[in-house]
Amino acid sequence: MFLHPTGKFDNSARAYRHIEVKPLAAAMGAEVLGVRIGSESDAQFAEIEDALFRHKMIYFRGQQIGHAEHHAFSRRFGDFAEDAYTDGMPGFREVQPLIKEADDNSEHVFGSGWHTDSPFLPEPPAITMLRSVQIPPFGGDTMWSNSALAYAMLSDFMQWLVAGLKVHFSIRDVLASAQVHAEQRDSPVGRLAALKELPPAVLTKVRGNMHPLVRTHARSGEKALYLDPSYAIGLEGFRDEEAAPLLKYLNDHLTQVAFTCRLRWETGMLALWDNRLCVHQAFNDYQGHRREMYRTTIAGEVPR
Repeated sequence: MFLHPTGKFDNSARAYRHIEVKPLAAAMGAEVLGVRIGSESDAQFAEIEDALFRHKMIYFRGQQIGHAEHHAFSRRFGDFAEDAYTDGMPGFREVQPLIKEADDNSEHVFGSGWHTDSPFLPEPPAITMLRSVQIPPFGGDTMWSNSALAYAMLSDFMQWLVAGLKVHFSIRDVLASAQVHAEQRDSPVGRLAALKELPPAVLTKVRGNMHPLVRTHARSGEKALYLDPSYAIGLEGFRDEEAAPLLKYLNDHLTQVAFTCRLRWETGMLALWDNRLCVHQAFNDYQGHRREMYRTTIAGEVPR
């Protein structure tokens, strides 16, 4: 525990021809420069995609774009994924608003707690994009942790032990938390939790899905841990009391500081991350200030 990634991962930038990349942290993350979203060339896009898989999370500054450009750029990565929580914007239903008003004093915020996006779906989202429109003067950062690096830093025996295991992902505990905390009722999760009777689509998410604990990236072939503390509720074939200590150890290992990067948002940023290769969390430390963000998610494949 509390390891450092020396010798296990190289987050240095490749020598791209059409973009410039500046690494954010030793473990993961990078800024992409020299690109205007909406006017990127095919050659630039190919290098952007390569940088995303290499650095797990990339971001762009100074992108004064709207829903149309956000939607079109997202679509270059593939079909849109099912969104488990929100309905989208008029005319752009795949662009999801994530807005917390200045007078919202709730103790929780949508996206808090380490998680990968919607792993309870049969085909979880591959890529998430988040665009900043209004940010607080301080707070509201997002953190990511490199789940491929976390897997690489396990001992050989632990890698052998977890190979072949499957994780049960479910929305169950997230809904239960929102039901207990009434102040969450105006959040996307809270609105689901407030329903007197859950519709069939939500009950399907409560039942969830089993996915490999170690998954192989469909494009890069890289192996990564695939679990999180928010949606992973058990292991296939294990009793709850048997699974709990192993899940806790792996989640603590996955989210240790040495595997992370942290982004201080600015207005006009666009961040992209690969849910197959990292987990993330948002912070609710900006009460009294408004934060306006918009999200898109790109469809993934059945984890293998």
